Amino acid sequence: MSETLPYPKLATFRDVGAFRAYCAANSIALPCDDTLLDKTTSPLAKPLVVAGKSLSNRFAIQPMEGWDANTDGTPTEHTVRRWRRFGLSGAKLIWGGEAVAVKPEGRANPNQLMLNAHTKAGIANLRDTLISAHKEATGDSDSPLIGLQLTHSGRWCRPNRKEVTEARIAFRHPILDRRQNLPPDYPLFTDSELRALTVDYIRAAQLAYEVGFDFVDIKHCHGYLLHELLAAHTRTGDYGGAFENRTRFLREVVQGVRSVAPGLAIGVRLSAFDIAPYKPDAERGGRGVPDIGDTLASYRYGFGTSEGDPTQYDLSETFQFFDMLSELDISLVNVTAGSPYYNPHIQRPAYYPPSDGYLPPEDPLIGVARQLEVCRLLKRRYPHTALVGSAFTYLQEFLPYVAQAATREGWVDFVGLGRMVLSYPELPLDLLNTGALQKKLLCRTFSDCTTAPRNGMISGCYPLDSYYKTRPENTVLLALKRAKRQR
Repeated sequence: MSETLPYPKLATFRDVGAFRAYCAANSIALPCDDTLLDKTTSPLAKPLVVAGKSLSNRFAIQPMEGWDANTDGTPTEHTVRRWRRFGLSGAKLIWGGEAVAVKPEGRANPNQLMLNAHTKAGIANLRDTLISAHKEATGDSDSPLIGLQLTHSGRWCRPNRKEVTEARIAFRHPILDRRQNLPPDYPLFTDSELRALTVDYIRAAQLAYEVGFDFVDIKHCHGYLLHELLAAHTRTGDYGGAFENRTRFLREVVQGVRSVAPGLAIGVRLSAFDIAPYKPDAERGGRGVPDIGDTLASYRYGFGTSEGDPTQYDLSETFQFFDMLSELDISLVNVTAGSPYYNPHIQRPAYYPPSDGYLPPEDPLIGVARQLEVCRLLKRRYPHTALVGSAFTYLQEFLPYVAQAATREGWVDFVGLGRMVLSYPELPLDLLNTGALQKKLLCRTFSDCTTAPRNGMISGCYPLDSYYKTRPENTVLLALKRAKRQR
């Protein structure tokens, strides 16, 4: 099915010159250098002080949702192995490794990590494993700056069974409520419940501080609860309506964290913009199309979304949010976009969709360029904020050229790698030390790392990591994909 797409696969470009020519011919504005600099002059190896620590390279490991912890929220051997590989990357900024729930009912799946008194030792072991692997790979006694991403999955909660949603919603979203079969009287999070939840975040942050993490990320992205609160224009009460109310939760958490863990830095991973949900269109061969119905005229269900045309972004409130972060003395922000649940081509550009997704409605390079352009605008406006950029994985063999240019030109401070490190954790060190990549390990965005867990299997890179390729789940995954192609 994906063979019919009108967009070229990146592996078909013979060299970076051909890649640059294609981008120019198609008005895809990506920063891209012709050649790579060696480690002594590369901007990717230029030190930067963040949260009081000097970091000697500009690579960040992105947080990803894990599906392989024990049901009590403690890590398994699969989880430990993944965090060890994060350390082997040599990246100097580790943004959480993966999303960690602050309470059991806030998990996106029954096998998501949690942080509480019971799981504290296991989470500490993950951090220690990562640091040990980092020292092994780099020979460097300086550990990376390590954060832990704290989350509540809100609308996307599935804490007990992967196939059963137990949504906790902040407001009524006409499109997503319909998709999730939520009735008109489905209960909303109450203000008192949200106030109680701030205590869970503060308690988890204190535990992270005691374990030794350098910072916590108060997650505001990808359609999860705190991102949904930012979009709660139609909600009444203390946590909805006016911008001040929609950001109240973050301010209360920050105040609490600083009172119990004064030495802990705070970061925010933010979906800096969003657009309306998309759906597959059978008449277009399964390509994605906006699923907006009669909400087009006045779309009040997004953050960083144009109310008049929800297929476009609007950064007005994003700038307002960054202004507030500056007032809160938060200068570490990880920029992403959209949601993997309803517009994945915006959030993580890919050539191949997951089993429950849609074919990309645009060249995925446009999605990469869109995210980097927003980073450029934010960095220009907030030069003192340490900014992590996302969506680099899709660039594959051209990632080094774009990453170098984006950091050199000041679009981003750190190059965020997520899916790529599942297949190729050594990429940062290979690039810094030799300037060459192991092409056979490059993530080609097959989306199996999403398809597998959404169908009840553990998370990992099944096509390229032999650890998963030889597991029995891979046989099930291949059969599932084969059946989908035959429909």
